[in-house]
Amino acid sequence: MSLDKLSEQLKSNATQKMPPVELWDPPYCGEIDLQIKADGQWFHNGTAFKRMSLVKLFASVLKKEADEYFLVTPVEKVKITVEDAPLLITQWIWLDDEQTVMQLTTNLDDTFILSKEHPLTISDDGGLYVTVRRNLMAKVHRNVYYQWVNFAQEVDQENEVALAITSDSEQFILGYLE
Repeated sequence: MSLDKLSEQLKSNATQKMPPVELWDPPYCGEIDLQIKADGQWFHNGTAFKRMSLVKLFASVLKKEADEYFLVTPVEKVKITVEDAPLLITQWIWLDDEQTVMQLTTNLDDTFILSKEHPLTISDDGGLYVTVRRNLMAKVHRNVYYQWVNFAQEVDQENEVALAITSDSEQFILGYLE
């Protein structure tokens, strides 16, 4: 399958903002040389995508199954390579003066509230990730992490001291102090 063919098929089906890819189970059509780097850049055949609109279009049909990523249409499924997480948390703001509800934004302009529905988790290697949509994760960019550390509170977490932030009445651990 070519990237142009997939792009045409997606554009012709672009009636919704976020297609219901979790409901689609098309046949596997092979692999395509499309890679999402750890820094959030998308490449095809070694060349970086220059049009953000095309990246957003492909990201709208991105699906994760087990530990593999696919671009899915109602009739085809192609495997792609993702180095780390397919998305990055690059911005955040408080939505209220009391600083109780935090809105996050990804490198592809997904916006959502850090909450039970979109939790923050720590990976085995200490990286911070947030569930964005479906089972797709976004890695918290280092700049965002450092900003959060500035106002994080020390909390007792199972006899360990942790740094935590709170959003939407949920507490999220950024890491543990030694």
